[in-house]
Amino acid sequence: MIDVLRQSYYVAWGDMMFMKHNFWNILVMSLMSPILYLIAFGYGLRTGSTELGLSYVAFVIPGIVALSSLNTSFSATSTRMNVQRLYYKSFDEMMLCPLSLHAIVLGKSALGMVRGLLACGLLYALGLFLAPELQVTPLFVVSVVMNCAVFSFLGVAAALIAKSHQSMATFNSLVILPMTFLCGTFFSISSLPGVFQALLYCLPLTHASECIRAAALPDYYGFPWLCMLAMAAFMVAFYVLDWWLLKTRRI
Repeated sequence: MIDVLRQSYYVAWGDMMFMKHNFWNILVMSLMSPILYLIAFGYGLRTGSTELGLSYVAFVIPGIVALSSLNTSFSATSTRMNVQRLYYKSFDEMMLCPLSLHAIVLGKSALGMVRGLLACGLLYALGLFLAPELQVTPLFVVSVVMNCAVFSFLGVAAALIAKSHQSMATFNSLVILPMTFLCGTFFSISSLPGVFQALLYCLPLTHASECIRAAALPDYYGFPWLCMLAMAAFMVAFYVLDWWLLKTRRI
């Protein structure tokens, strides 16, 4: 296990140096979309309180945190891996090194997790100022970390499956974009018909939104432990998928 972690550090080192040298550009890109969502949906379209007596701004901020962890973690991992694999061919060279497949999965997903946690932390710090109902709890931290891991692993899988930059864009349009708006980030899915609720609960961001919102607002929501279990299942499933793709596919 220690050897796998050491190898993971070596794999992640190049991506971390890339982030260090492009820190301010990455920071602006990571925060711009969540802040625009907050302004447009939190203040522009909805005002007042929810049925629980909670302000809509306090309701929507945890959803935007979940959304930010999705977009930042997924795009950071998938885009960089896609470029390395298809354009620079540096991923092929790394595969020739005597590295554990587990170390490659963990190392390549590290950039997405770090960027996702950075973006979520800064956004939530702003949210605490705008909505005093929000709290920082251990379950909130665990939920955000798990969500960043889920979509970092999904980003690795998407980058390994994609055969071109265009196919990556198609994956974003068919999978990531629908989750952005439909998985309870901006509204409660309990208001939807049962069939649509069942479909949305098949997507990982729905469970992440519920866990993060309940953990951030413990005075208003009971924590959905089944949703956290589902997040753990998605995380393990995407990790195993990454390992299987590296082991069986010709990269």
